[in-house]
Amino acid sequence: MRTSRVVVNIIKAVVFMVLLRLTIRRLPYFASPASTIVRHSTTSIRPPMSATPKIVSKTEMSASEAKWITLYKLKYTDQDGKERVWECAERKTRKSSGIDAVDILALIRSKTNAFPLSTVVIEQYRPPIDKYIIELPAGLIDDGETPEQAAIRELEEETGYKAERVLESSPVTVSDPGMTSANMKTIALAVTMDDQLETPKPHLEPGEHIVTRVIELSKLLDELEEWEGLLRDP
Repeated sequence: MRTSRVVVNIIKAVVFMVLLRLTIRRLPYFASPASTIVRHSTTSIRPPMSATPKIVSKTEMSASEAKWITLYKLKYTDQDGKERVWECAERKTRKSSGIDAVDILALIRSKTNAFPLSTVVIEQYRPPIDKYIIELPAGLIDDGETPEQAAIRELEEETGYKAERVLESSPVTVSDPGMTSANMKTIALAVTMDDQLETPKPHLEPGEHIVTRVIELSKLLDELEEWEGLLRDP
């Protein structure tokens, strides 16, 4: 199947983005470093912003205060039979699926071939690292949802794009197993435009500030490598 071959061909770009989670230091908003490398291959949907986000304080929090995560002390025996202790963070939001979250690779095409096969990435501020990052659309899985249903919902909420079907669903992956049990799946979704590329309005929740960028799929890896090279901290 041609679409499946496309998914295989862009695995390098997806792994590059999912694992690296490109971090960028934000300059004044309308002189964003990202805006200097937006070319004809990239379409941005940029909402207005009245202030630059920043960390104003940092204090320790007990696990009982936390809404989203908790801490555990694990006792286990190692390969030598010796008892050891490990500190672990865990999401409180995991539902019956046993999977915390999904990120989404959308394959956007035109029925008339009016534009090249494309995908969408997002840029948003992440408080734990006090930086903006470039990443795939993503979100937590609600109770009663499959990962694939969550992916379709989150893609529309964060980017406005409506997927008509699931193309691929990855195995469960973890990104920091030395610290947390948090896990996720990557879901590839098909999005079809009747003709020209459209830029639908996202359905963001209060407090969500997301910039969506549509990139030609064949140029995804080059774009990501350029962001990584130009926008890393000095």
